[in-house]
Amino acid sequence: MELKAVLALKDGTVFKGKGFGFPTRIVGEVVFTTGMVGYTESLTDPSYRGQILCFTYPLMGNYGVPSYNIIDNYELPLYFESNKIQVSGVIVSEYCNYPDHYSSTKSLQEWLYNERIPGIYDIDTRELTKKLRSHGVMMGCLEVSHHIKEDELFDEIKRNKDYGEIDFVSQVSIKEPLTYFKKEKNVVLIDCGVKNSIIRNLLKRDLGVIRLPYNVSYEDVLSYNPAGVVISNGPGDPERCVETINLTKRIIEDKIPLLGICLGNQILALALKGKTFKLKYGHRGQNKACIDLTTGRGFITSQNHGYAVDPKSIEGSEVEVWFTNADDATVEGLRSKDEHLLAVQYHPEASPGPYDTTFIFDIFAKVIKKEGENFSKTRMD
Repeated sequence: MELKAVLALKDGTVFKGKGFGFPTRIVGEVVFTTGMVGYTESLTDPSYRGQILCFTYPLMGNYGVPSYNIIDNYELPLYFESNKIQVSGVIVSEYCNYPDHYSSTKSLQEWLYNERIPGIYDIDTRELTKKLRSHGVMMGCLEVSHHIKEDELFDEIKRNKDYGEIDFVSQVSIKEPLTYFKKEKNVVLIDCGVKNSIIRNLLKRDLGVIRLPYNVSYEDVLSYNPAGVVISNGPGDPERCVETINLTKRIIEDKIPLLGICLGNQILALALKGKTFKLKYGHRGQNKACIDLTTGRGFITSQNHGYAVDPKSIEGSEVEVWFTNADDATVEGLRSKDEHLLAVQYHPEASPGPYDTTFIFDIFAKVIKKEGENFSKTRMD
């Protein structure tokens, strides 16, 4: 018997379709991404924690799902950004249950089922996306079952907290330190929900990586004598990351080279007494144009964020706006004039997406290797 699926939105809208994946009921913030490929990377991105993800590209699953055991030279999973699916639910127009790819070991249906994630298909994803663009992202309830009572789905939404009220970072951050290939120059990576590709890009620059929990103490960070610190991407409202914000303040005060990515960009701004705000429907996809204000050059970037930095709130601080979004002029990057503070709102590591902006890691590595000893001496004094 074919599974049914119903997606109910907080505003009273109902989408009825067919179910796939695991039969269950979940609540989450309904968002959309414009990416055409890379669903294994997107679904395992910790920044999507607590969200029901709608793919605007009409067909998903055609190249199947590879094994987690396929790893790169750094012993990181090659096709996944974490060790499990992070989204709460999946929305597609059509999914392919008979994939064809040499690396495929299972279908999208099997993968979702194994990881207990529900999915809905055969709905008008264009209509859903238009609604989210017009009214903004909103909470929703998705149920996959043989028998569904729609009224119960709206009751479920009312019983659950809104997305911004939940501390998702604590759910996706590691609990104990992890070290990746200790080198002459090592960076501390504050894990707010880091993607594997960020770790991979740091290692490619011959930097050792010490991955620490989001709520690590400043004294613990210093105990590793880092040449630099990276604040990672992650889910949720950045203003809830009080412990990481306070840690970042100390890092800035001690002039330790710092790179913030996505959530890390917002945390840097908040540490400098800036402000953030929630975007109407966010930036999620692999084709987002950004402009480097120092050169006027444009770049196509991969993005996944629902919040942004208020540019007026950082005026007169140690950083200035570095990149802006070509579509809505929101802040896409910050930096200090001496470049010991660097941050981007987009994802320079991509995965999925274009690799046009991986040079951000090169700049950070050069700052560390050129000035790291001076910063170390400053800290020791």
